[in-house]
Parts: sequence; structure tokens; C-alpha cells
Amino acid sequence: MPIINKLIEIETKPKINIYNISPQIQDFIASTSIKNGQVLVFSRHTTTALAINENEVRLLEDIKVFLQKLAPESDSYLHNDLHLRDVPEDEPINAHSHLMAMMLNTSEIIPIVDGKLALGTWQSVLFFELDGPRKRTVFIQISGE
Repeated sequence: MPIINKLIEIETKPKINIYNISPQIQDFIASTSIKNGQVLVFSRHTTTALAINENEVRLLEDIKVFLQKLAPESDSYLHNDLHLRDVPEDEPINAHSHLMAMMLNTSEIIPIVDGKLALGTWQSVLFFELDGPRKRTVFIQISGE
């Protein structure tokens, strides 16, 4: 069974942003000979995440508000005491972003059927930037036949 890997890059915007990466994943599947199998999508950063949900503008705004309520940027966090840690000079104050990421997923596995993602009608693979702007990468691995 072949296994094919790819990294996709995403230039993110400031703060919390959500990106539908389903088209990039589907394009990668289409570039292979795999018709049936599965695709692993893996977030490679501790302040990003993944989820499968509806890509609807107002829902995405609701999700941002919900995440901000779970871990407000203005709260006090031990991780943000940079003077007590050995950190690079450009270390951001971002404990809230790490906590938000823990509430979402690091990876998703989606079936491939007849060369297409087997997502439901309203489902999309969403990539969450929680500490932007940054240049991010997402690892994609397809296996099947």
C-alpha cells in the first residue's frame, strides 16, 4: 500500500483565524493514483489546530468568540512570565493560544472513497491559527490503493 506525504504552507493573518484546507487536501489526493484509503492531516505547531466542521462565515466568527471566552488573552498565565523562563528574544506572550489549541485537535483522519474526501455535505477540514500572523505548515499523508 503506497504512502504519500506532502506539506502545505499557510500564511496566516493576525490573532485567531480559520482556514478551509479541504481544497488543498482534495487537490493533493487528485494528484495521486490513490482512489480508496485515508488521509491524515496533522497540525505541526502548538498554537494551531484542526477540526472538521461547517465552513460558514457566521459560525466561524462564533467559534472565534467561543475560543476567546475559553482562554481570554487578557487573563494571567504562568507561561507568559517570560522573565522566569529561558526563551528566545522574540518569544510571544501566547499561553491563551496554547490552551485554545488543546480544546481542538492536532490531527484528523478522513476516508478517501473513489478519489475524494468522504466528508459529509456541510463538512470541511478547518485549520485554526491561534497566534498569528505566522508562516505555518500542515503535514498531509495519504495511504491507500
